Amino acid sequence: MLAWPLLATAELSADQVARLGADLTPLGGEKAGNAEGTIPEWDGGLIHPPSGHKTGNHYADPFSNDRILFTITSANMSDYDDKLTEGHKALLRTYSDTYKMNIYPTRRTAAAPQRIYDATRQVAATARLTADGNGVEGAVVGIPFPIPSNGLEAIWNHLLRWRGDYLKRHIGQAAPTRSGDYTLVEFRDEISLQYSQEGMTEQKLNNIILLFKQEVTSPARLAGGILLVHETLNQNKENRNAWLYNPGQRRVRRAPNVAFDNPGTASDGMRTNDQFDMYNGSPERYNWKLVGKKEIYVPYNNYSLQSPSLKYKDILKPLHINQDYPRYELHRVWIVDATLKPGSRHIYKRRTFYIDEDSWQILAVDQYDNRDQLWRVSEGFAMNYYDVPNLWTALEVHIDLQAGRYLAIGLSNEFEPYNFNVKLTETEFTPAALRRDGIR
Repeated sequence: MLAWPLLATAELSADQVARLGADLTPLGGEKAGNAEGTIPEWDGGLIHPPSGHKTGNHYADPFSNDRILFTITSANMSDYDDKLTEGHKALLRTYSDTYKMNIYPTRRTAAAPQRIYDATRQVAATARLTADGNGVEGAVVGIPFPIPSNGLEAIWNHLLRWRGDYLKRHIGQAAPTRSGDYTLVEFRDEISLQYSQEGMTEQKLNNIILLFKQEVTSPARLAGGILLVHETLNQNKENRNAWLYNPGQRRVRRAPNVAFDNPGTASDGMRTNDQFDMYNGSPERYNWKLVGKKEIYVPYNNYSLQSPSLKYKDILKPLHINQDYPRYELHRVWIVDATLKPGSRHIYKRRTFYIDEDSWQILAVDQYDNRDQLWRVSEGFAMNYYDVPNLWTALEVHIDLQAGRYLAIGLSNEFEPYNFNVKLTETEFTPAALRRDGIR
């Protein structure tokens, strides 16, 4: 078990902070490319829309002319063994006839506004974990630990990463059967990302880093249910607060079970609550080990997976999504191993996270059961929303190797694109607002 004194790390020294924007990117990644030239230097990321993109439309692919460098299959996977996650190896072996990984040129597109870079430089000198690692102090707006010294710091960077100020989105979720049949569940999400909003202070934050509201709009048997979450920064002061509106009862109830390994909304048991957004919530049930950094083939720049030229039926296939469409690239990722603490409960005994060095977005996760068998493999198909700019997922997929099924969440091809150009008020994220929304 990791000793707590190792977690309560000191703030970065002035010499370490000076590396941000010098040999390191402003968020802590290695600015230089690799020796082989297969990973280029970070040059500021993608901060301008490509020609042809119109605000309010789905995001045009700035790399549509890129060609596949090579394809990894079960037949040649041993040639790339050192650059594959254990999850991808298992998928290639298990679905040897259908699963493949198309490898494209690496594009280091991750970017954020200058104020996020400035804030990161500032809080890097003051940020610290609470004594038990279940909260962060001395930080707001910026990435708290751009040069992490342990696994908890790295996972908190993901939890507090830049994703924009506000978001409204209409998304689909599907859990196909082994034969490929599925019912599309539709959500309307509203998110206020309090932690990184301009002018935010620790005092104004009042320990709430994120406000989240999600309404199920289809199918009819599920429609009308609404979830409200207030996510906290120091979870020792206050745990996550959650409420559910039940349309049948027309009542709002507290929902303390919206956390950890309780099943995600309408997910057919195919993901846990803390798998949403690749990982969310309190880290208290695991010991976190920073394994190190490695070059891995990961999903990146996946503009095709939100393209209106594709229908959901084109993407959703039996056993896994259609692997003709995902784009994989070679990137450096932080590897973090999470092992369940003695006496704690979770359906996943161990989890291995692969975190993008340029954005702190989790790109892949391997999840193991209580027999230490690889059980579920998660992929975060990231892309740069260049009008924000931020790097976030276009689609999340959680594949259950034992059941031969998977869950895809975030589908937007047939809906309107994600809308980051909105302003939401805190009054829209109260239990009273939940009741009004439900009765409406």
